[in-house]
Amino acid sequence: MMLRKEFLTTLFLTLAGHSVHANLFFELYPNDLLFGKGNPDLSNGEAPLIKPVQKAFDQMAEAAKKENITLKIVSGYRSFERQKQIWNRKYSRNQKAGLDSIDNIKKIITFSTLPGTSRHHWGTEVDLIDGSQKEEGDVLLSQKFQGEGPYARLALWMQENASQFGFYLPYTNNKKRKGFSFEPWHYSYAPVSIQMLKAYLKLDLISFLKASEVLGKEVFDIDFISTYIEENIKGINPVLL
Repeated sequence: MMLRKEFLTTLFLTLAGHSVHANLFFELYPNDLLFGKGNPDLSNGEAPLIKPVQKAFDQMAEAAKKENITLKIVSGYRSFERQKQIWNRKYSRNQKAGLDSIDNIKKIITFSTLPGTSRHHWGTEVDLIDGSQKEEGDVLLSQKFQGEGPYARLALWMQENASQFGFYLPYTNNKKRKGFSFEPWHYSYAPVSIQMLKAYLKLDLISFLKASEVLGKEVFDIDFISTYIEENIKGINPVLL
């Protein structure tokens, strides 16, 4: 029987249109691309993805449409610069409110990732809502995907069908999981993101962050980064490891 990761890699290569041997896919990705500073081959649109992921997403969206669910991406690829803007804005706001560096960072990483560590840098991740529903306020709130929330049907459909198209929740509602809070809107395309994570974990994250203009970087020592990697970067759905 084909192992799960071998199957996912073969699936990716098929979707991407490659005819080369699957082992070639295990070569490391360029560091810049993994850190969100490269120039990935993205699809068109307001929320672009790398092209094999877009192809799989379009197939999933067609299936959802038959159930009167409109898969709308509110966030796809996100560059390092964009993530840095988000991070630095939150850091400055918290700093003005009186938080010290450690508490500031702990508050931000409840949901937001350090620039250079976001899975959205890879073009394999989607934050989804149901575009057939009225949008009011902040759409990415857990309660909107549960009970009588406007995206509850979307959440249920994704739970039952997303894996058929290679998409999985990274940040599940497993209370034993450490790291980022539950995100019922965030799905990752496993055939690509598994291999990107494998390559990413070999990078020198401390040196990268120390050379950046990310606020709070004075806190990013070996202990902090080691814990962040174990709890936040690796604290995900086991199927994506």
